[in-house]
Amino acid sequence: MKLSIIVPVLNEAARLGERLAALQPLRERGAEVLVVDGGSTDATREAALPWADRVLLAPRGRASQMNAGAWASRGDALLFLHADTALPAAADTLIARALDQRDWGRFDVRIEGRHPALRLIAAMMNLRSRLSGMATGDQAVFVRRRVFESLGGFAALPLMEDLDLCRRLKRHGPPLCLREQVVTSGRRWEQYGVWRIVWLMWRLRAAWFFGADPHALALRYGYRPRAPAAVAVMAKAPQPGLAKTRLIPLLGAPGAARAQRQFTLQTLRTVQAAQLGSITLWCAPDTAHRFFRALFQRWGVVCRAQPGGDLGARMAAAVQSHFASEPQCPLILVGTDCPALTAAHLQQVADALQSFDAALIPAEDGGYVLLGLRQPCPPVFADIPWSTPAVLELTRQRLRDAGATWRELPALWDVDEPADWDRLQHLPGTP
Repeated sequence: MKLSIIVPVLNEAARLGERLAALQPLRERGAEVLVVDGGSTDATREAALPWADRVLLAPRGRASQMNAGAWASRGDALLFLHADTALPAAADTLIARALDQRDWGRFDVRIEGRHPALRLIAAMMNLRSRLSGMATGDQAVFVRRRVFESLGGFAALPLMEDLDLCRRLKRHGPPLCLREQVVTSGRRWEQYGVWRIVWLMWRLRAAWFFGADPHALALRYGYRPRAPAAVAVMAKAPQPGLAKTRLIPLLGAPGAARAQRQFTLQTLRTVQAAQLGSITLWCAPDTAHRFFRALFQRWGVVCRAQPGGDLGARMAAAVQSHFASEPQCPLILVGTDCPALTAAHLQQVADALQSFDAALIPAEDGGYVLLGLRQPCPPVFADIPWSTPAVLELTRQRLRDAGATWRELPALWDVDEPADWDRLQHLPGTP
């Protein structure tokens, strides 16, 4: 069983080399180490390069960084390790034995520091974890890759992403709670006050358990989440003859349907990694296809049926539905056929919607990859000749006529024609 160790980091240059050096015996025995940087302003990436198999860049936030590492990894088992946490020497063997018995697990934790209460706090964390079947990131959670992927990875949460994942993992069974210890730094407790941190975390976990908004909890924790926005993903069912019809001459109807399935999964992972807000998959022709049912059952993706009419009418319905329930939250409409779209693009659009009425990412073919709106603007969807080079310019004109302000990001490309598919196949990393 190949082990992938995923380490999310942010401004950890001072200590990272020492921590990663301790993982080298595991690498020598076949484990891979992926360091995922959330946009450090120090020399974190440079410090990681000699000690990691891959150093990745992902949007800030542990959930998005750990997801990015998981999707890029090659292991059968995934271990999520905080940068200030050290593993026991035989961690790879312990994890392999544990995953022979269960689908996931975690280690006991010891908190390193001067304060005498840290030993008691660690003991209480371990006991609580055994009784509840939950684990925190400090305890180095590990999981079979196939189980992690079946759940869609970490949810797009700014806080409590570890507990949320554990709650979903418990559907596959309880964790194996190893008594061997990982050692984590107590600097946060000692810097801000041991009992103050303990009291704060108990209150936050209790609030989360009773349904409090994780974004509001993140603010109480002192973490300022990025600008929020809901995302509506417009997707066709991966049904031969319905999906990606312009690719059928090249791939055949079944091949085009398989491409549509992969594009949809990639888009959902990108949207989840952006950690913006609620996600709704608008399904055509309806939600009955087994692919959509599986996304709901395994990932918890909210699926709604697209209404009749042209693309404009269907997007307008998604906009109307969103603003009827969340009038203060901007909405980003996105399709599923842009492989160049990243979580960072989505975050830039969400940031732009704090100052502008709309935001666009143009497509190279004259349309647009996505459209963000701070409030409804029905004219941008009416009487547009969709799938033509006139879409973008007409959309700009409709925004201008409505007196709306908007921002445009650099253009991207999407996959519609056989030439686009050929371009995709020549991208680095495409199998």
